[in-house]
Amino acid sequence: MKKLLTALAILSLASFALAACGGDDDDEASSEPTTTAEETTGGGGGAAVDVSAPESGDLTFDQSSLDASAGPATFDFSNPSSVGHDFCLEQDGSEVGCTDVISGGDSATLDADLESGDYTYYCSVDGHRDAGMEGTLTVN
Repeated sequence: MKKLLTALAILSLASFALAACGGDDDDEASSEPTTTAEETTGGGGGAAVDVSAPESGDLTFDQSSLDASAGPATFDFSNPSSVGHDFCLEQDGSEVGCTDVISGGDSATLDADLESGDYTYYCSVDGHRDAGMEGTLTVN
C-alpha cells in the first residue's frame, strides 16, 4: 500500500511540473511595423536577417531591399526553388562574402561584420544578377 501511495504522489507531482512548463498563450499582435526583411537579435549580440529566393524559380529575391544594424550579422538564405541560387554581398564593388549555391529547399548562412552604409546583395550564378537578381541592403 505504501508503494502505491508513493507512486501516486510521484505521478501527481510530475503532472503538476509538466503543467507548470506550458507555453505562453499570449496571441497579441505585435505593434512593431513590418520591414522588408526580418531582423532578430541573436544570443551572440549579432542580428539574423532572413532572405530567400522565390519558389517559382524567378530570377529575383523575395525581398527587394533589406535593413540591418551595423555590427555582426548573419544572413539566413533559403531557396525553395529547384533552380540553384546563392546570396552574395558587396560594398562599393568589393565582395563581402557569398553563400554556397543551394536549391531544393536548402538554406545557407553568410556571416558578416557590417559597417554603416549601402550594400548590394545579389546571386552570382551566371546570368542571374544581370537578369535582376539583386537588391539593396541599408546598414545603420
